[in-house]
Order: sequence, then structure tokens, then C-alpha cells
Amino acid sequence: MLARTERGCLVLADITGYTAYLTSVELDHAQDVLADLIGIVLAAVRPVLRLNKLEGDAALFYAPQATVDGPMLLDAIDRCYFNFHRRLRDIRQATTCQCNACVRLSSLNLKLFAHDGEFVRQRIAGREELAGGDVILVHRLLKNTVAKAFNLQGYALLTAACVDALALDAAALGLREHTEQHEHIGQVRVFVYNLEARWAEEQKRRRVYIAPGKGNAEWSFDVPATPAVVWEYLTSPTKRLLFTPGITGFDQENPGGRRGPGTKNHCAHGQDVIVEEVLDWRPFDYFTVRFVVMGFPVEETCELTAAGDVTRVTLRPKIPRSKQAREAWAKMRDMYAGLQQEAFSRLSAVITEDNALANP
Repeated sequence: MLARTERGCLVLADITGYTAYLTSVELDHAQDVLADLIGIVLAAVRPVLRLNKLEGDAALFYAPQATVDGPMLLDAIDRCYFNFHRRLRDIRQATTCQCNACVRLSSLNLKLFAHDGEFVRQRIAGREELAGGDVILVHRLLKNTVAKAFNLQGYALLTAACVDALALDAAALGLREHTEQHEHIGQVRVFVYNLEARWAEEQKRRRVYIAPGKGNAEWSFDVPATPAVVWEYLTSPTKRLLFTPGITGFDQENPGGRRGPGTKNHCAHGQDVIVEEVLDWRPFDYFTVRFVVMGFPVEETCELTAAGDVTRVTLRPKIPRSKQAREAWAKMRDMYAGLQQEAFSRLSAVITEDNALANP
């Protein structure tokens, strides 16, 4: 039986500088470091993309078309790069070891390559392999001129096909256009996503997180899906319409070209519109929003935690300390809790139905 041609997103994550690192440090310690860092990469990307295989110091992921949207892919790329460098930082800070494997950690970096194209899945020696010209292309992108042209070591390289398929606004996102030339393939139009700059911004970003016990209420709801899937339903404008009680319209402003800090959600309930402003954004762990209800501002953290086969979503709203705000909150608290209960019951039903349609 011939393998069926599919189209989707291909992502290759590569630990830069690992060959030089491996040949100049203690082998046993270096292998432990590689296993740790590869584990960080897998944990960050696998909620959004499927792992095809490990390739030494690299990992190949894929997802069928229409199962990943642009903001989710960028969130996964950011999360991967941020967690990679947090891990390097933590190792350096926590160890007093002066072996070469620890001293030379700073020489490691991470690059990611994303392309939208065709591939076939086939079983070879009991393992799934992806094959096709587009699979070759994403691997060829490893050899490029980005470091020389842009003076960058940490970046993501997205092909124009990927940017177009995911409807990404390259200008708004600050992606820089570039062209690579590859033998037998020709010119490949790509966009450079500066992850070094993103990491610098991330380290400066203010945290707005309402911790357990610090809000005016706390409600938890179990949803039958992974945190990444639940995150997409909670943050995507098209998916919010599927389960929010009484909603008649939902518009989203993304000043940075994607969902994240500064995003404003306009939730219409008939003639009334509630505007949510995103204050903090930690895919796929938590986000914090601010909105005005009954004349006073509410900040609310929505935290996602894997709990077996479900994701536990915990809401922690926090209101101002004024007497007027507290009186208004006392009047609306039970109604608000009831709306959230209805919303998450609907969300569970929608996800269950969508899963049934996707896996008949």
C-alpha cells in the first residue's frame, strides 16, 4: 500500500555548537548535559507538535496542516528557547564544578527551523520516518548564512511557505526577510525570528501572577485535554466563541502581531462589551488579564496544570481594596462563578466533540 502524502508543519530544533562542545569536554558529563537539554526541548515543543525522531543533537517535529495556528507555533518556539536558556543559566548558577563540560556550557545555543510542506509517513525497521523533498529542505536549512548576515546565534528560521500557511504578519512580528540558496533546491525565501532579542525581553518582563491564596476567590475546573490544547481554546478568538456563555462577538487586537502581553480581547454580550487586556503570558502555564466589570478593574490569573488525563484550570480573580469594589464583588461573585462553571462545562463538551470528529 502506497504511503499517503500529507501536508503540514515541519520543525527541526538543533542545539548549536554541540559538536565542538562534545569534542572538547568529558564525554560522560557531556552526554548527561545533552540528554537534559534535549529533554527541555521535547517538553517545550511536544505539546504543540509531534516528535518524529531524535537526530543526535537535534529533534524533528511535525503536525498535520490545520492543527497548529501561527501564535501557538511561535509560543512553542519561544517557550523552547526560553526554557533552554533558563536551564543553562540554572546549571551555571547551581554548580561549582570546573570541568570543561560545565565551564563551556555558554558555547551552546538553540536554533529552530520551520517549514510548511508535503511529506509521507512510513515505517522503516519499526520506526516512523518522514520522507519527501520538504523534509530534506528543512534539514538543508541547518546550513545557512543567517549568523553571518545578521550576527545571530539564537534564532528561528521560518520559510515563506510556513509564514503564509500560518497567516503570520511578518512585519508586525519583526521578522526579517532573507534568502538562502541550496543546491538542487534553488532559492528559498525565509524569515528570521530573533530569539536572542526575545530572550532579552523575556528576562526584563514584569510578572503579573496571582498566586494561590492571594486572590479574592479561587475556582478550579478539569478539562479533558492537554494544557496546550486547553490553552488554545482559552486564547484563540475563534474558539472562545464556541463555549463562552452569552457571547455574541469576539474581536482581538494584537499590537505585536500575535497573542501575548498587550493583547486586547473585546468580548461582546449583546450591547455590552467587556475588554480584557493581557498583562502576563506564560504558554502553556498561565496568563493574567485585566478587565472592568461593574465599574471596577479585576485582575485574574488563569493557571493550567496537567493532572493525569485532564488539565486543571484554576482561576484567581483579584479586586481593588476599596469598599465600593468589595461591595460590588459580593453582589456578583456567585453569578460570576456560575458563568465560569457553565463556560468550562461547555468547553469540556466542545473539546470532546472536536476530538470525536478528528478521530472517528
